[in-house]
Amino acid sequence: MAQKQVDLTYEAAIKELESLLTQLEGGQLPLEEAIETYRRGSELIRFCQDQLKEAEQKIQILTNCELKDFANGPTSS
Repeated sequence: MAQKQVDLTYEAAIKELESLLTQLEGGQLPLEEAIETYRRGSELIRFCQDQLKEAEQKIQILTNCELKDFANGPTSS
């Protein structure tokens, strides 16, 4: 079920989270297994949050901390 954090990618973590959620929603897991599944899900959520935070920091560096609004579409110069 679990991959090492070192080898884990954001995409793999999301895929595993979706699988764990399906198992928990199914309601067929024994209590102890459900608790372990929940614990693993919590770890994966923290991992994904850290990955997103790191990506946001990289984007801020690349854009010189100027987040651009793309809601209005591209502008012509």
